[in-house]
Amino acid sequence: MPLPPTLKIIEIFASVQGEGTRRGEPMVFVRLAGCNLKCKFCDTKYAWQGGRSLSSAEVLEKIGAIRRRFPADWVCLTGGEPLRQDVRELVSLLKKKGLRVQVETNGTFYRPLAADWYTLSPKPGKYFFQPAYRKKAKEVKLVVTRQLEFRTVQKLRKEFPQQTPLLLQPQSNRRWSIERSLKLLKQSLSAGLPNVRLSAQLHKIFKFR
Repeated sequence: MPLPPTLKIIEIFASVQGEGTRRGEPMVFVRLAGCNLKCKFCDTKYAWQGGRSLSSAEVLEKIGAIRRRFPADWVCLTGGEPLRQDVRELVSLLKKKGLRVQVETNGTFYRPLAADWYTLSPKPGKYFFQPAYRKKAKEVKLVVTRQLEFRTVQKLRKEFPQQTPLLLQPQSNRRWSIERSLKLLKQSLSAGLPNVRLSAQLHKIFKFR
């Protein structure tokens, strides 16, 4: 009898969402292994390789054990790049349990999932993303690197409906990046770009995981 398909999992843990418009919300995080981009500024490089092979049922069991002491209603699939792996079965099982699912993705892969919330974070240099995210993304997050230019903010703002917020997130809350983020925000205001916001990494400010 063939073994069930498995996912490469780095870690499963309880915390509070530190990024995006869901900041401050209790969640169980499932960090999947592997990334196709490997950005220099990545703050989870330990997720690029390795991981433990677990079936979707085993992941669900571990989430259940965590929720007995931390009964969060949301599960966040993150990475690495979680959509490098086929998470359709896992998402289906989570939904059957009545849980809500957030997916944090760089957008280079798209899988039809029953996810409740896609956080799209396109990355340099081309900031490519699959076209399906124009409608699927609930928010678009840009890490403000030294290379991020206003013309990129302009271009990406035009790619999404006005009600989809475009978030300027300083790189690891560094001072130079905060200043650059503020400059880009002011440029956005002056140019009349709608729904561009300043964001931050709450977990790094409060020093939690």
